[in-house]
Amino acid sequence: MNPLPGARLTVINPGPTAPYSGMLPGYVAGHYARRDLDIDLIRLARFAGARIILGAAIGLDLNRRLVNVADHPDVAFDVASINVGITSDMPSLPGFTEHAIPAKPLGPFAAKWAQYLETTDPASVAVIGGGVAGVELAMAMAHALRAKGRQATVTLIDKAQVLTAINPKAAQTIRRALEQLGIDCIEQAEIAQITPKGVQLTDGRHITADFTTGAAGARPYDWIGQTGLDLQDGFIRVNGYLQSSDPSVFAVGDCAHLDDTPRPKAGVFAVREAPVLFNNLRAALGAGTMRRYKPQKDYLKLISLGERSALAERFGTSFSGPVMWRWKNHIDQKFMRRFRELPQMPAPAIPRHHADGLRDALGDKPMCGGCGAKVGRGALQAALSAVPRSDRPDIAPLPGDDAAMLTFGGVRQVLTSDHLRSFVPDPVLMTRIAAIHALGDIWAMGATPQAATATLILPRMSSQLQHRTMAEIMATATEVMRSAGAEIVGGHSSMGDELTIGFTITGLCQSDPITLSGGRPGDVLILTKPIGSGVLMAAEMAGQANGEWVVAAYDHMTQPQGDAARILAQAHAMTDVTGFGLAGHLVGLCEASNCGAVLNLDAVPVMAGALELSQQGLRSSLFNDNRSIAPEVPIGGKADLLFDPQTAGGLLAAVSADDARKICDHLRAAGYPAAVIGVLSDTPGLRLQS
Repeated sequence: MNPLPGARLTVINPGPTAPYSGMLPGYVAGHYARRDLDIDLIRLARFAGARIILGAAIGLDLNRRLVNVADHPDVAFDVASINVGITSDMPSLPGFTEHAIPAKPLGPFAAKWAQYLETTDPASVAVIGGGVAGVELAMAMAHALRAKGRQATVTLIDKAQVLTAINPKAAQTIRRALEQLGIDCIEQAEIAQITPKGVQLTDGRHITADFTTGAAGARPYDWIGQTGLDLQDGFIRVNGYLQSSDPSVFAVGDCAHLDDTPRPKAGVFAVREAPVLFNNLRAALGAGTMRRYKPQKDYLKLISLGERSALAERFGTSFSGPVMWRWKNHIDQKFMRRFRELPQMPAPAIPRHHADGLRDALGDKPMCGGCGAKVGRGALQAALSAVPRSDRPDIAPLPGDDAAMLTFGGVRQVLTSDHLRSFVPDPVLMTRIAAIHALGDIWAMGATPQAATATLILPRMSSQLQHRTMAEIMATATEVMRSAGAEIVGGHSSMGDELTIGFTITGLCQSDPITLSGGRPGDVLILTKPIGSGVLMAAEMAGQANGEWVVAAYDHMTQPQGDAARILAQAHAMTDVTGFGLAGHLVGLCEASNCGAVLNLDAVPVMAGALELSQQGLRSSLFNDNRSIAPEVPIGGKADLLFDPQTAGGLLAAVSADDARKICDHLRAAGYPAAVIGVLSDTPGLRLQS
């Protein structure tokens, strides 16, 4: 809510959520749902005006000031903050990778545990690591299995002694809780290997387990050791201002070692470091002065005891019982609410004095990005109808198709141009979406992409940021176009109010192009991608979309359609579903083919979360214009999504009924969520199957 003017904030994280590990034992025990643990980074970044890059940091180049990110171009920085936590040594145990699963990362562990918990066979679980994390995990698993009525044995294994990090009185209380849950503690035990049937110890004992996990062996990530920063046992050494040996690189949390005041690895310190880090990052960028971080000497430890009971310990004093659980739950829920209940930022008020029509022109919500920002079909058709028809013999007249067709010297070439108003702060992701979107027009004609020029509008930024942003965009555009068989041959750039990315692309036709006009009554309609990106992006801009839904939509939008176009090469008619929505583009195909269509609404694939958001009344700003294209179609429920503008949507093809099932099977085998959604008919208009 208080961004630093002139600074661009980038968040790099492997996934769209950040799980809060303090609630993990409660989830494992069955007290929380899986979603209760997650901080939605997509929503949080939108609120904060930050760009988010989904990918794991794998390196830091101090000389070139770059963060290396898996499956993403390097990210340049002036000031960097590292808070990647720690990783586990567990996979280095012989057999662990094949036959066990670490407690972190949370996603894979949670999925495996949920699956295991639903079985009915007698359970045998082994937990490696007798620190607080391992003990909490073992008690939570034992409680959950008992609550399910499962006959279960749970074994806790440690190479030294259990619970050495807390005072003896508190440790004794926890040991009693372990005994009450029937957990067997094996101490001073070296592990030889993990087997399909359990854990083999070096002294010859074998611990039977069909679910083995580990919460021990915490260590820093290997890539940190390659950065050139000063380290302590592999952790980044930082001074009282949280700066590393490079003053422009800060580090906090478990990946850092406090040189002046060493402290154990505990999340409470990372939380307390946050305000100091915030202040010092701003100071490093020229706003304010540095503050010192002064950690507390001891901290409150709240340890879950499996059931709804907990132990609280600080300064050698401890209390346990249900009251401590309620206190822990209150603290955890209060912490998570800060990320869930984000305050609504009011929209700027309309000036008191304004011309008639301003309120209607602005609408009641921000304009969407992507294809949701298109001009309506009616206005576009009215403008194009006034353009004189070309009489050039090398331009083939086509009925409103996705691309123009040029002929010369016996060569047939298609030409299209498209651009998108940005709806994603990451230029790399936005470029990928915009390139796939523009290529859709070429693929929909059955052509092979040939050459492309880029048209870029960058928001006002420093020359250094211009250079970085342009480099990211062009590297990504080149990758996408080359993968499709085309080359970037030039372009144009300018500065403006916001990021806009567009491409003009040519393609070559080895045979007759697939146009809108070839559809025949009886043809079956196939759609290669689900719909719903418009409502999802509108909800994301409003901070109302689940981040995992949004990322799934990005995945659909960045799926190239080249292979799908080749599978659909024998289609009678084809288009890509973009700004005018499924209904609008289908109407266009029907009008050009002099036929109608019957849609099976139940068969139309929909992106995760789109229907739920639509039923809440969320709409793209182009929805009403699209609705006017097919007013005969009843709206409500899933039908509303037929008018949802799509960005980088799927191909909609009319194919022979005899070939439809085989073609759809081939598309699915190639990785497309294709579906048969209806048929063309000889009755004009668009109808829904009753």
